[in-house]
Amino acid sequence: MERHCERIEPVSTNNETEFHDALQDTLSDGKAPAIITITGKKDKPGVTAAFFTVLTEYAVQLLDIEQSVFRGSLSLAALVGVAPDELPALEQSLVDTLEPYGMSVNVDSDEHLSSTRPQSSHVMVVIGRPVTAAHIFKIGETLANHGANIDAIHGIADYPVTGLELNVTVADPTPGGGVELRKALAALTREIGVDIAIERAGLARRSKRLICFDVDSTLIQQEVIEMLAAFAGKEAEVAEVTERAMRGELDFAESLHERVKTLAGLDASVVDRVARSIELTPGARTTIRTLKRLGYKTGVVSGGFIQVIEPLARDLGLDFARANTLEIKDGVLTGRVIGPVIDRKAKAESLKEFAWSNGIKLNQTVAVGDGANDIDMLSTAGLGIAFNAKPALREVADAAVNHPFLDQVLFILGIPRYEIEDADLRDGTYRRPQLEI
Repeated sequence: MERHCERIEPVSTNNETEFHDALQDTLSDGKAPAIITITGKKDKPGVTAAFFTVLTEYAVQLLDIEQSVFRGSLSLAALVGVAPDELPALEQSLVDTLEPYGMSVNVDSDEHLSSTRPQSSHVMVVIGRPVTAAHIFKIGETLANHGANIDAIHGIADYPVTGLELNVTVADPTPGGGVELRKALAALTREIGVDIAIERAGLARRSKRLICFDVDSTLIQQEVIEMLAAFAGKEAEVAEVTERAMRGELDFAESLHERVKTLAGLDASVVDRVARSIELTPGARTTIRTLKRLGYKTGVVSGGFIQVIEPLARDLGLDFARANTLEIKDGVLTGRVIGPVIDRKAKAESLKEFAWSNGIKLNQTVAVGDGANDIDMLSTAGLGIAFNAKPALREVADAAVNHPFLDQVLFILGIPRYEIEDADLRDGTYRRPQLEI
């Protein structure tokens, strides 16, 4: 878990003295600060224009503003500079002008305004199916117990999971200060059954440019070696080797060679049949399509077989694909693989190579996988995401998601569902099937 506990750089302090001094430097002569808030149950055309018409009449200086419409209800708040003797008349004029729109007005002119706009140190994504008030209560309680504060919350997904994004400021800005908080959140994830991912806020989060997926049980729902073994009538033998590998009796390369041996004599046409019968993980096409729209380089590195994966990579428009090569002679499988085995070390090296060849820094890469063979790759990437993963991988991942929808990866990256759907609607790829919970 140590790699998660990155250095947390100090953020600007928000004490009242510093804020007051900065505000006085910004205000025009003769003006004092005030916060004006208007709220209403229904947003109507013309509300914002009417608000600024009144502010214009009183030569108000605008310092900061935020407006949002949530399910039809409007909230608008502005930090302004206004002549103190005109403030009562300004407030009354706002009330008179906005009441016909169903808006209420509040003005706070306390000269000791408590803080600036929060400068959150971290972003937390909460994913569940469902997410309940009790879940958020437990998360808020855990944050408070570690001196962390929630600055803002907004929804990023309503389908196929509920996703919430929280802007958070941690208490301890020193190196390693977030260790105990991260441990507590990891324990809370297991306790309440929702996924919680936390990473640094700011430009670094939005600088990712390359993503690399594992294939079996990640990008696709099946395990290709098991599909091939079924055609050969060797399911039991392959399962026995897999079990030995899971017990630690064989490393990945040894287990791969043992399993591929069972395929000796299988007609090569079976490989094509398996390739055609692959089922993508729900959300896979949406995820790849969205990442490509954003300019990501996308690809796969797999301990499976390139003869099966190459057609998939072409279909999805991936930029790179690497996997093991089955040896085929005279139209049948020999039971051997050709060339170096793509094990956990080779996966990590492949990620480095793809990043280097595209001029992308490793801290701008993302890796997604589910098994122990993905540990090195996820540890190498700037952001490692464990997808319905084994415990060993979850321990080293920066984030873990435990629902069977690959588009959760987009939410972890801060890409909201409504932006995905808007892009799909524009190019005719929109589709939202009904899912059973």
